[in-house]
Amino acid sequence: MTHFLGQYRPDTVSSTLHTARYNHMVGTQVGKKTTLTTATTAFHVYSMEWDENEISSYVDGNQFFTYKNNGEGIDAWPFDQPFYLILNLAIGGNLGGKKGIDDSLFPHKFEVDYVRVYQK
Repeated sequence: MTHFLGQYRPDTVSSTLHTARYNHMVGTQVGKKTTLTTATTAFHVYSMEWDENEISSYVDGNQFFTYKNNGEGIDAWPFDQPFYLILNLAIGGNLGGKKGIDDSLFPHKFEVDYVRVYQK
């Protein structure tokens, strides 16, 4: 799952799921965007809740995306297998760098106040 803040759309937060069946490389990605006018100027709580039936994304407690387990197997729902959580600052690429990179922004900061993982 990706939460994305884009340089060319700094007020947009995206949550995207990446699986073998649903991914940007084959044009089948699933996700949703939400507008957050202070995405780059204030701290926010980005959260994900995950269970055997669905994964939901939130910003500051407001749900904006849900992906449901459709029962079609590991290619569509690999989230009952071991996996890693990755925090990543990506610069460039097909999404964040779509309109180029503004070198005057460097050096830049990727500030994370905290990361918490809870398990029932």
